[in-house]
Amino acid sequence: MKTVCFHGAESTGKSVLAARLCAELGIPWVPEYGRTYCEEHGTDLTMDDLLAIGRGEAEAIAAASAAAPPLLILDTDQLMTAAWAQKLFGTVPDELLSYPKADLYLLFDPDVPWIDDGTRFFGADRERAAFAALAEEMLERAAVPWRRISGNWGQREAAVRDALANLSDIP
Repeated sequence: MKTVCFHGAESTGKSVLAARLCAELGIPWVPEYGRTYCEEHGTDLTMDDLLAIGRGEAEAIAAASAAAPPLLILDTDQLMTAAWAQKLFGTVPDELLSYPKADLYLLFDPDVPWIDDGTRFFGADRERAAFAALAEEMLERAAVPWRRISGNWGQREAAVRDALANLSDIP
């Protein structure tokens, strides 16, 4: 089984593209747990909330992995939650970095229009770019394989499809 994690700043198309591709390809995906958590508990997050999100992500990934599908798409994971911890609290708990990693991370650049859905934080260009840099920093810190996804919606989709088609190149 290969896992591919969609990673990056808010409002960059990760969730929409994950849902569409997984439905089209008939493969499972793990929706963004942090969004569900924030919809249920609010967006005034504490570090304990981020740790709970990390645990919830782990449970959701384990449940989706149980059937051992050939490919599993993750709409973010604990490395994105680690970026949130760094942004909101200036530190990253070891727990968020200790979870198993995806085989490939696709880092979505914030070069598409911002859409506020009520759970998002960083819509201003400067804030968004800073948060995107933190997301990239987490990938570098974890030393995981990753590929940048950018451009308009069509270019993003084509780049993701290409990455999925070439998963055999990932050790």
